This record gives sequence, C-alpha cells and structure tokens, in this order.
Amino acid sequence: MEREVKFSLVFRDMWQSAGKYVPRVDQLVKVAPVIIEMGCFDRVETNGGGFEQVNLLFGENPNKAVREWTKPFNDAGIQTHMLDRALNGIRMSPVPADVRKLFYKVKKAQGTDITRTFCGLNDVRNIIPSITYAHDAGMISQCSLCITFSPVHTVEYYVNMAKQLIEAGADEICIKDMAGIGRPVFLGKVVEGIKKIKNIPVQYHSHAGPGFNMASILEVCKAGCDYVDVGMEPLSWGTGHADIISVQAMLKDAGFKVAEINMEAYMKVRSMIQEFMDDFLGLYISPKNRLMSSLLIGPGLPGGMMGSLMADLENNLDSINKYKAKHNLQFMTQDELLIKLFNEVAYVWPRVGYPPLVTPFSQYVKNLSMMNVMAIEKGKERWGMIADDIWDMLLGKAGKLPGELAPELKEKAEREGRQFFTGNPQDNYPDQLEKYQKMMWEKKWELGDDDEELFEYAMHPAQYEAYKSGKAKDDFLEDLKTRREEKANAHAPAEDNKTRILTVDVNGQPYRVTVAFGDVNPATLNDVSPSEASQDEELVGEGKDVLSPLEGKFFLGKNAQDTPKKVGDKVNKGDILCYIEAMKTYNAVRSDYTGTISAICVNQGDSVSEDDILMKVL
Repeated sequence: MEREVKFSLVFRDMWQSAGKYVPRVDQLVKVAPVIIEMGCFDRVETNGGGFEQVNLLFGENPNKAVREWTKPFNDAGIQTHMLDRALNGIRMSPVPADVRKLFYKVKKAQGTDITRTFCGLNDVRNIIPSITYAHDAGMISQCSLCITFSPVHTVEYYVNMAKQLIEAGADEICIKDMAGIGRPVFLGKVVEGIKKIKNIPVQYHSHAGPGFNMASILEVCKAGCDYVDVGMEPLSWGTGHADIISVQAMLKDAGFKVAEINMEAYMKVRSMIQEFMDDFLGLYISPKNRLMSSLLIGPGLPGGMMGSLMADLENNLDSINKYKAKHNLQFMTQDELLIKLFNEVAYVWPRVGYPPLVTPFSQYVKNLSMMNVMAIEKGKERWGMIADDIWDMLLGKAGKLPGELAPELKEKAEREGRQFFTGNPQDNYPDQLEKYQKMMWEKKWELGDDDEELFEYAMHPAQYEAYKSGKAKDDFLEDLKTRREEKANAHAPAEDNKTRILTVDVNGQPYRVTVAFGDVNPATLNDVSPSEASQDEELVGEGKDVLSPLEGKFFLGKNAQDTPKKVGDKVNKGDILCYIEAMKTYNAVRSDYTGTISAICVNQGDSVSEDDILMKVL
C-alpha cells in the first residue's frame, strides 16, 4: 500500500524568506479561496514568526488580519499553523510566562490550529512549557528540532531531544531545517530515530538556498516523514522553499500517495502573488534572494533571514563607504561585504557556542558578525558593540549554548562585570500582563476580543504604540513613497531629474550642494522639496555630543520596564541613555560622560544615521 505524504503551504514564510513584508489583509483574503481551490494542501502556515510584527509596521491590526486570513481555511477544513519562538514568543527577545500563556489562547481564538514551537538554542526547557500552554488553549503542539551542521549537532543529539519532547507531551515533531544545510542522509537517520521512539507525525521544513533540500525531502519521506512544507512560484527556490509542483512530481514518481494539484488554480495564485509584488511587496525583495547559492552552506544562515539580511546590507554598506569616503579609501561593493560577512559568521559562530542559526540567534550571530566587519573596516577591534539581547544569549539567560563560549568573550564579560546564568531562562522574565493592562486602561485603549489587543501590546510594545499613534503607517507610507520614486528615477532619463541635493565632504567638513542636470534655470536651483533635502534643525542645549554608533531607529527604552531618560536627568559614565534598533536588535547607547542631559535631539522612533547627534550631556 502506498504511504501518504501531505503538503503544507508555508505562505507566511514564503514572503519573509524573500523580503521584509507580507501581504495586507485584503490581499490575504483575496488569495485564500484560490489556495483552497488548488486542492493539494492539508495545511497552510498563516501567521506567527514576524507576521504580526510586520502588520504593525505598516499600520495594520494583526489581530484583524489573523482572524480574517485563517477563517477561509478553517471553513474548508484545512489546518492552519503558526511559527512560535518558545521563550521569545513572536518577537526577538524573551517573553514573560503570563504573556506566553495568553499568546496561545488568543491565537486559538483567532483560528490557528497548530503551534510550531522552536527554541533557537534547542533548549527543551524553553519548549516544554509551550506544550502545556498549547494544550490548555486547545491547540496541537508541534515541537521543532532546529537543524544545523556542527561537531556538536549529531544524529544522537537530535533523537535524544525529540525523545524529551515526546515524553513531555508533544503531539508532533517538526524537522526545522531553516537554513537548508541539513545533509539528506543525516536527516533521514534523524526521522528514523524519531519514528522508533513513537509513530508520531513528523513534518519537514527546509529552504532551497544551498541546494540540498529536494534530496532531503526524498530522504525524510523514505524514513517516514508525514508532512512536507512547500512554496510556490514566483516565491519558491532561492532563499525560499521547493515548489509544490516539483516536490509532488518527485514523490509521486517515488511511489508515495500525494494529492493532485489543480493547475488552473495554481496559475491564479501565482498571478496574484505577482500582483501583490507589483503593488508594493516587490520593492522590499532583493533580486539576489531569488538565486540559490552553495555559498550558504558555509555560514549556514537561514533562508527566512536572508530577505532582511539583504535589505540591511544596503544600509551597512552605505555606512562603511561613508567612512571610506571620509578617509579617501576605496569603496566596497555589496558582494565584497557579503563575502566578508559570511567569513566573519564562520569565525564568530563557534566562538559563541554554536547556537543553531535560527531566529533570533541567527540574527544575533549575523548582527554580531556584521558589527565586527564594520568595526574592522573602520580600523576598530572586534566585539566592540554587543547588544543586550546578544549578551543574554552569551551569558545563558536565554538558554544553554550547545557549545563552549570562547575565552575572549568570557574575559570580556568578566571585565564588564557581567554574570553567567545557569538557571531556568523563564525565571529571568517576571510576569507583566497586569502592568500592560493598567497602561491600556490609563490610555483608554480597549483590551480587545479574547484580550487580543492586550496580548499584542505586551508582545510588541514599541511597535504597538507606533501603530496606535499612526506613526507606523506614516513611516511605512513615506518609505514606500521613497522606494517608488527611486525605482521610477532609476529608469528615467537624466534630463528628467533636473536637480539633486548631495552632501559633499571636504576635509572632514560636510557641505550640501545642488547639482543640476541638463538645461536648468539657475533661479530654480533652490526649489527643492523637503523630502529631497535633509532638514537640519538647530539643536537645543549645550554639552558634549552623544553620537549614534550605527544606523537605525532611536528609542529611549526598549520595553515598558525602562524609565526613559529626559532633559535634566543626571547620568554617570557607562549609564544607558537610549537604544538604537537595528537589524531587529536593540543596541544600548551608553554615556561616555558623567553629567546632566541638556538636550535630546531626536524623537522616539526616528530614523538616525551613524554619528548623528542623539543627545547632549553637560
């Protein structure tokens, strides 16, 4: 008798493996019935991961989005699943236990059937509570093994981890090959080992980038895998996933029972995805993310992160080349920076204890590596800037590292008076729902159906406040306008772009100059719109400048526990003044001086460049 293999469309991850954003709720509701019409999917990944955070970033209510997006699949009997980062919930930093419990209650009420829980360190202490929370909410608990390739990540390591999760009550196991670097035969042995423990459903998730995943899909299915995650054009392959057409044909030929694909519906969905890309989503997708590359085998960075990585790379490159311009050095290309980053990841990863390269720890390793590259290119030393969340990983506050921390980092921690932690990671993060509930009452904000708005505020405080104020939508629309103009100007003749404002550095002194193209009336050269020229505002207050160490967004605090600094506050050398949020991590900016804050020069949530003046200390 043929053994059946079922398919799950990872629609959420398709978009976030390609770029920064996911479709709007109106677009999701439009495409859902046609996905159902395809007739080949038993499951669809609808939310979790960065989905809700992305909704907030472009000014959309994520609770409304999840409810409306999951409903058609619920009605059709197709199971929906979400990605859940265990201790980190659906954000990049640890979440209190009471917020984690509410998370599952809310998502079940919104129509999510299965929670795919993973810990970026593969620490089962972070995953096991989620099994209970999921069951209490009436959800299926699917627990993940984060696959990576290192001396410590053996077949025995993964089978033993699965055994602990199954004994703790996991309903299913996911083989989460988030970078696609799991070797096919190795993965087959892992699945075989799991099935010997218990004939539990196993789902395989992988990315196409390094080139292993079609062979891996075949091997895990031969070993007993029950569900396979797939993507579809025009967002399959590259940093994304294997296309449903290819996977279905391969497994059918190998003798497995698989669902047939309604190709007419496939083509409709394909056209809709392209339509959404043409609308605005394509502006956030790097063409390089559509390519497969064996270069990814070395650094092992996950496909789901490559979309944001390529977007961040543009800003990082700009920062490096500004420094090189100032010092008359040869500019670096994006390809050169990418290779330097991959090489630095290979240097950093073993030294930080081989954390599996999955969210958020893949971002931590990548961000730390990028900071090192930028420091080295600017004549500074490695390890100069380590964000607080990264320190938490290194110190054990987020869970136990699979390997040993390098002596140089242990010595740095000791010099800075940082303490290593060996207890239960959840104990570091006390309950906070009451605090957020009180804050919402004070702001006269509704808690929402099933406390879903309370959950959203507690999970994403800064982003939720920006959403409620309208700033998130305004910032998104301004960024979208800029990108559309840049795209239009890239294809326009030079004579259609009559004036440009450029900043020129002369012996260390910046000057703004107007450059004219073609036949231009000199009298119009000063007629430049505010969006084209920087608006330099006179800074209030005197004192020593506190400069931004990198490009990002300015925040006075990173959560509700922080008391934001204000003008007049006394500060000591080494005190945290504010944060720069860059590459999904909050980087603390500490005072180099003892004194009094005499000016705060930027607003909460503003974008800043490296060396912008953030504050003044007198």
